[in-house]
Amino acid sequence: MKFDELSVGQVFTTKSLKVSKEDITKFASEFDPQYMHLDEKKAKEGMFNGIIASGMHTLALSFKLWVEEEVYGQDIIAGLQMNNIKFIKPVFPNDKLYAVVEITELRVLKKKQGILTVLLKTFNEDGEKVLQGELSALMRL
Repeated sequence: MKFDELSVGQVFTTKSLKVSKEDITKFASEFDPQYMHLDEKKAKEGMFNGIIASGMHTLALSFKLWVEEEVYGQDIIAGLQMNNIKFIKPVFPNDKLYAVVEITELRVLKKKQGILTVLLKTFNEDGEKVLQGELSALMRL
């Protein structure tokens, strides 16, 4: 979409994505090698009673779902910032995630650019919020 086609308050709901145990352990092996993501036995003894996804993995999947909505399209220049990222509930193997994204700010800058800020909320298949955060991106006008 073009920047001028967007409006504050507009809400987008993404498709869902199932998170497998293999996805969790593959991501964690490379980017967050902690026991609760990799070691089934230790994880069962922990507070979540099993393997959970890394919060960073949940954030990456949430962003993927949002980008695939193609709201940024070819007019995206760069991401600018993420604020108030909250990992609210754990993501378990076989959870299905989807995101609800609301445009919270559109700011026009000089040089034919603008800043799009959204509130991204990610939910599991039971409608429980697992992640929330604000994302801002620089876009062409």
